[in-house]
Amino acid sequence: MTFKVFVDGQEGTTGLRIHEYLAARSDIEVLKIDADKRKDPAERSRLLNAADVAFLCLPDVASREAAFMVNNDRTCLIDASTAHRTAPGWAFGLPELAKGQRGAIQASKRIANPGCHASAFILAVRPLVDAGLLPREAAVSATSITGYSGGGKSMIAEYEQQPLPEHLKAPRPYGLGLKHKHLPEMMAHTGLAAPPVFMPIVSSFYKGLAVSVPLQLSQLKPGTTPEAVHAALAAHYAGERFIRVMPLRDAATLENGFFDVQACNDTNRVDLFVFASPDDKDGQVLLISRLDNLGKGASGAAVQSMNVHLGLDEALGLV
Repeated sequence: MTFKVFVDGQEGTTGLRIHEYLAARSDIEVLKIDADKRKDPAERSRLLNAADVAFLCLPDVASREAAFMVNNDRTCLIDASTAHRTAPGWAFGLPELAKGQRGAIQASKRIANPGCHASAFILAVRPLVDAGLLPREAAVSATSITGYSGGGKSMIAEYEQQPLPEHLKAPRPYGLGLKHKHLPEMMAHTGLAAPPVFMPIVSSFYKGLAVSVPLQLSQLKPGTTPEAVHAALAAHYAGERFIRVMPLRDAATLENGFFDVQACNDTNRVDLFVFASPDDKDGQVLLISRLDNLGKGASGAAVQSMNVHLGLDEALGLV
């Protein structure tokens, strides 16, 4: 069976990557819009309504407008913007989130694709909340370092200047107003009662992302050990093909002495780590979640949700 797919916003970073994923698929017919009609509402509406699945790779306002253009009950929308990630009636496009999430994605005609930072954070924290180890009321913080491709075409152009300006050679923290657009979904889909204190950092590499979440064991359920934290992650993701829970205090990483932020690039994989001091006397654990911000952090996740919705092998076309 062939499915018709339309990418609204096909010239953006996420849209282009989705096209790359779909290009090798014999089961997908990609509906194309003529370059001179990309902003023509009538033509966009026609293609949106002709598609079995339409990806919205647009700014928030434009995504909301596109959603209103669909006037049938058949087209499934997968929105890559921030617009619908906590909206009622929209399934959150993270199949590994919890039991029943795949069923929700398959049943829904409205799917909100997670943000890259949010995906990494949620996948690290949600299992601890679900297991009762991390109280919903806990005060949590997180730091994320990401490649510049996450900023879209304008940031990519900025970082690909030659010669590269000095101020772009060093990592740059941002979101310092503590109102990052991913915070609502980071709270809503972990079950936390308050948003984390979150500091993202962009640096001068193209792609790759790692979110770190430091926790005091005193914040967790009394008696919780690093082993219990690791076991909760392993149990939550048992059998998941795209989630790897790495060994506790991952020896390969510790031997190298540095964490490789880019090791999941060009995959749809997420690697989860739990680090702690050897004797646990410090009473601390450090969670790190690693992914490709253009893969599982954006386009790969969108294609995975499409596969789930259509009842296909969810790894089809992904690595």
